[in-house]
Amino acid sequence: MAIAREEIDSKVQEAVAAALGVDNEEATPDATLMGDLGAESIDLLDILFRIERSTRVKIQAADLAAHIQGGIPDEEFGDANGIITDKGMAQLKQAMPQINPDELRGNLQAEKVITLFTVKNLADMVAERAEAGAG
Repeated sequence: MAIAREEIDSKVQEAVAAALGVDNEEATPDATLMGDLGAESIDLLDILFRIERSTRVKIQAADLAAHIQGGIPDEEFGDANGIITDKGMAQLKQAMPQINPDELRGNLQAEKVITLFTVKNLADMVAERAEAGAG
């Protein structure tokens, strides 16, 4: 049985709040995991584990990067200086619709992209996986 989107959103929010020790009200859809909520790499693993336990949707840390990068090779995603290319920026806009490519173009470093990932981006990813698994 497929899990409802509202339930996914709620479970992702609860997992983020519990793993980071913040109130559910702080783990809003627009809150960035690393920027606004202060998550570190180890916290992401805890969040993903909690999501898997509550939704049965398994996402590994490497899956986050793959989702964000959308299969674009590193050398096409970022230039020689590690700045996101136009092709990379177009992919980021798909994976993270909240970003403003015009503001970020030319100065967003590939290693900083994960800091823009929000609770909603994570919930979207869980929903995609849940739907794919249910099909």
